[in-house]
Amino acid sequence: MTATDGTGTARPAPGTDGPAPQHGGPRPPHRPARRYWRAGLLRGRIELGQLLRNPKEMSGHLANVVVALLLASWISGDVPDTETPMAHLVLAGFAAYLLFQIGLLNLPQMLVTEREEGTLLRLRATPGGIPAYLIAKSVLIVVVAVGTLVLLLAGTALLADGPLPRDPAGWLTLLWVTTLGLLAVVPLGAALGAVLPNPREALALIVLPVMALLFTSGAIFPITSLPGPVQQVASVFPLKWMAQGLRSALLPDAARIAEPGGSWELPMVALVLAAWAVAGFLLAIPLLRRAARRESGSRLSARHHKAAMNGAFPA
Repeated sequence: MTATDGTGTARPAPGTDGPAPQHGGPRPPHRPARRYWRAGLLRGRIELGQLLRNPKEMSGHLANVVVALLLASWISGDVPDTETPMAHLVLAGFAAYLLFQIGLLNLPQMLVTEREEGTLLRLRATPGGIPAYLIAKSVLIVVVAVGTLVLLLAGTALLADGPLPRDPAGWLTLLWVTTLGLLAVVPLGAALGAVLPNPREALALIVLPVMALLFTSGAIFPITSLPGPVQQVASVFPLKWMAQGLRSALLPDAARIAEPGGSWELPMVALVLAAWAVAGFLLAIPLLRRAARRESGSRLSARHHKAAMNGAFPA
């Protein structure tokens, strides 16, 4: 209810609420989002420190670099119709596969394992717990993936004459392909982790498709050597485009003759990876929230009892 003063200006009537005060009123809507980011970044930093202090986890990532070095020393010959060493093509594709593996294999296993331990149940009682949790996992995965990629490229360049970008444009391509590639696979990995069953079954369900994509996406040999239908199926998934984008950054321009269209197709690389990134984000948060809503103390106790009966851990 309002009244007017002598000038005709509307003012609150006595006893009614007026406009929100300039100070001490409701917080701006962006404050919660800022709080979630702060909590997520802090949690991500803590989890990264725990990972660096875990020799078993670190040895798994270092083993991938060792495998790449062995591949580089074992593979000989050149890419057909070019002077580019075949080992360089394989290393560029393997670098893309490592990014893909960390986001689509390691992340779902982390999420499923922590769900079994009751982490999602605890997040239900935490305001903004799911967004902050997803931010923390994204930070962890991105740092691990980028660190592994840097170690891989530096190690192969120093010890096996591996490929590196030849000019600033190559470094820029390496940066945006890596960024878009991680944006494409990290949310997708989070979405998979929200719906997969226990950790052992999750590993079995993910490994075979990931390995199939490794062999059908041109990551370890020229994709043009594969049948046309296989190439078409592989082009739906992000690994094929991540590998193609990294090859464009790491290999000389003459190597593009080994690509299906005789071109790096960088606009298509960006388009496909961006589409997967959007789809992953649209799926990840709702599925994680759904998984958290379904968690309860009875469900957690039932899973622990079943695991104890199966000998997964002592009762």
